[in-house]
Amino acid sequence: MKHLFSFPFFFFLCFISNADAQQKPNVIYIYADDLGYGDVSCYGATKIHTPNIDKLAASGIRFTNAHTTSATCTPSRYGLMTGRYPWRQQGTGVLPGDAALIIPTDKTTLPKVFQQAGYKTALVGKWHLGLGTAVEKNWNGEVKPGPNEVGFDYSFIFPATADRVPTVFLENHFVVGLNPNDPIEVNYKTKVGTEPTGKENPELLKMKATPGHGHDQTIVNGIGRIGYMTGGKEARWTDEELTFTFLDKAKNFITANKQQPFFLYFGATEPHVPRMPATMFKGKSGLGYRGDAILQFDWLVGEIMQQVKAAGIEKNTIIIVTSDNGPVLDDGYLDGAVTELNGHTPLGLLRGGKYSAFEGGTRVPFIINWPNQIKSAVSPALVSQIDLLASFASMFNLKIPVGDAIDSENYLNAFLGKTKDGRSVYVEQGGALSIIVGDWKYISPAKGPAVYKLTEIESGNLETAQLYNLKNDLGEKLNLARQYPEKVKEMEALLQSIRERK
Repeated sequence: MKHLFSFPFFFFLCFISNADAQQKPNVIYIYADDLGYGDVSCYGATKIHTPNIDKLAASGIRFTNAHTTSATCTPSRYGLMTGRYPWRQQGTGVLPGDAALIIPTDKTTLPKVFQQAGYKTALVGKWHLGLGTAVEKNWNGEVKPGPNEVGFDYSFIFPATADRVPTVFLENHFVVGLNPNDPIEVNYKTKVGTEPTGKENPELLKMKATPGHGHDQTIVNGIGRIGYMTGGKEARWTDEELTFTFLDKAKNFITANKQQPFFLYFGATEPHVPRMPATMFKGKSGLGYRGDAILQFDWLVGEIMQQVKAAGIEKNTIIIVTSDNGPVLDDGYLDGAVTELNGHTPLGLLRGGKYSAFEGGTRVPFIINWPNQIKSAVSPALVSQIDLLASFASMFNLKIPVGDAIDSENYLNAFLGKTKDGRSVYVEQGGALSIIVGDWKYISPAKGPAVYKLTEIESGNLETAQLYNLKNDLGEKLNLARQYPEKVKEMEALLQSIRERK
């Protein structure tokens, strides 16, 4: 009799196991690049309409006080991946395209949390966290360590940003479509090969570069890039096809894994420079190519939503849409972002922008949608992307090893809308370090220009302390440091204690 029941019992256990697996929500994290707080219509934009993002927000949670760790892309992504403030680690500034991997392979990362919970994990899109163990690397062979070694089962990426060489796709460890008879060589210090550059041959450019930004080196697809590259001509992508290629890979991953829980990290390129949207979006926004790129990003979000629905998994899929830092208009190319702004306010009510210590550098759109669990709401909770690691670990009842992800905190209830209470203390990086405690924000003294000349963005630099009450002054217009010297001392001491924590 014992053996008669063994097989049915075995299948019953398998059924229960599969049912438990299906109860775990799929998670899709869509990361815009340089999308500002005021660039989305559900955050107040009136000159541009983002219906797909708005739809997610209308049935999910729209956070009004959500932050990146930093006002630039590489450190923000580092914080998201590792659960550590990037300023704790040297070499986490904006990386060149040939940088070595800066994410440790032996520590807990966000994708590893999902792997430990039984998820299939994938990265599609922008990476910009380095590849290999050194700057000098062979792009014509296996390029590792990289995303696969830090927790992604599958990766389809470009190495850095679209304005930096090498302008090629990598699938897992290999350049896609590389002709071995045309090997790639990359150098960020001296010119390699004989290909034309934007500096030497400006007549070949279809998009003019703003002087001084460095986008005058190797020309690819009629656009000057940062860095020098030769070879790999058959493997080079065209800017107008980037989003479509990444979207196709993402759709394939969703379809292939709809029967099991998965985590998909989609690193979009919009609206980062060079802004070269597909023909179907060019001129559509009336705000130059930057506005067109935002419309393309919103379309991308809608396509992923449709794919999830077509797979029949929309009720148990968490979709998160956010940005890696605040907005910038002229970031190296003359693309109409400034001249065709037409009254659009990428910052909304905020001050600063990309690179800045003011709120416009790190306060970003942040929307979470989960039909099965989340009710429509607007949340004022102070939340950070750095906390997703600890929060998902909590969801899966996983323990983070001591010493890993030391700055990530569990705010799962805030992310799921069960409470509107978030962080009480948070550190922001935008050149100068800032700390938020409740409604108060302290920006530490810093030397440097008040306005970055190339981007015309207020830096937040001041050689004396700055103190703002964000509840009454979200635009950070009134510096209260002289009026509240004890508050300045208190917040300065707290910031120092956090900096010293290891």
